Amino acid sequence: MRNGIALYPGLDNSEAENLVLLQTAAQMGITRIFTSLHIPESNISKLKKELTPLLAAARHYNMEVISDISPATLTLLGLEQFSLEAFKTLGITTLRLDCGYNAKEIAAMSQNTQGIKIQLNASTLTENILSTLQNFAVDFTKIEALHNFYPREGTGIGGRKLLKKNKLLHSFGIKVGAFVPSQNRKRGPLKAGLPTLESGRYLNVSLGARKLVALGVDSVFIGDSLPSMEELTALSILKEDQVTMRIQVLTKNPYAKQLLQKTFTARVDEARDAIRAQESRGLLCGEDIEPENTMERGLGSITLDNKGYGRYMGELQLIKRAQVADYRTNVIGQILPSEEFLLAFITPGRKYGFEII
Repeated sequence: MRNGIALYPGLDNSEAENLVLLQTAAQMGITRIFTSLHIPESNISKLKKELTPLLAAARHYNMEVISDISPATLTLLGLEQFSLEAFKTLGITTLRLDCGYNAKEIAAMSQNTQGIKIQLNASTLTENILSTLQNFAVDFTKIEALHNFYPREGTGIGGRKLLKKNKLLHSFGIKVGAFVPSQNRKRGPLKAGLPTLESGRYLNVSLGARKLVALGVDSVFIGDSLPSMEELTALSILKEDQVTMRIQVLTKNPYAKQLLQKTFTARVDEARDAIRAQESRGLLCGEDIEPENTMERGLGSITLDNKGYGRYMGELQLIKRAQVADYRTNVIGQILPSEEFLLAFITPGRKYGFEII
C-alpha cells in the first residue's frame, strides 16, 4: 500500500525530528508525506525555513509530497500567481485542494502535463460534484481523494458515512486515503489526535489502519506529528484490500499453522453462522487432518474440519454465531476479542487474513 506520514513544518516538531522521521519512514518503505501549508497555528517564519530542507529530503528518498493548499498558500510561498510548475519545482507532487477552487479550475488542473496529481477532500465530495467535474472533462486518472482529519473530539465522521463515501469515489475510479492518529505524540494545538473516524481516535495505529482498510480506504496516513517505531512498523506492513485480524494460534498442527498465514476469500454463498473460506479445502494436497481441540466454538473462533468430516476435511471457517463442540471440527485459532468487530466487514467475496501475535 502507498501509505504515509504527516509533517508539519512550523508546528510541534523540530526540523531535526521531522528529518529523522522522514528518513526512518522512507527506509521502512513508506512512500508518501502529507503536509499542510495553511494551518492557522503555524509559525510562518519557522515553516518557511524548514520547508525547503524537508522537500529536498523527500526528493532524495523519492517520496510523494501531498500538500493541503488554498489560495492563501500563494502568499505564504511568495508566489505571484497559481502555477503547477512552481509547486513541482518546490518538490510538491500532489496538491490537495481543500477550498477555494471550482470544478472548472480543478478539471483544468487535472489536464496538466507536469505530472502533478490533484487530490480532493473525500469527506465533502458528493455525486453532484463528481458529475460536474466529469462534465468539465476532468482527467480522473490524475485525481485522488483524501478524507479530512478532525482535531476536536466528537467531530470525526462515522464508519457508515466513510464506507458510503468510499464506494461513491471508487465508482468514479478514484482512490481514497484517510488518517489514523498517533498515540505517541499528538499534534497541537488541541493534542487530541488527528483521526478521520471518530471511533478511531483512541485506537492503536495497527487496528485503526486495518479498520480503515476494511472500510475501503486505499491508503492510510498517520496524521499526528511524531509516531513511534511500533506505529511506523504497523503502517509499513499494512495489507491492501483485505480485512486483517490479529489472532492467537490454538493448534500444534504444522499444516494448520501454515494455513493461518495465507489470505482467503469469503464464499459468495454466505452462511448464517460462519464465514467459509473459498480456497481452504483445495489447499489440502493429500494432507490428513487429525482431531485436535474439538471444543466449543464461540464468536471469532477459527475452525478447521478434520478427517471426521469426510469430504469437508480442510474447510476453514470464522465463527459468527456460537456453536457446540463437534469431534469433526478443530479450533485452530481465536480472533482477539477487541478485533471481533472486523468480522462484520468480511462480506461475500471479500479477502481476509490474519496477523499472528
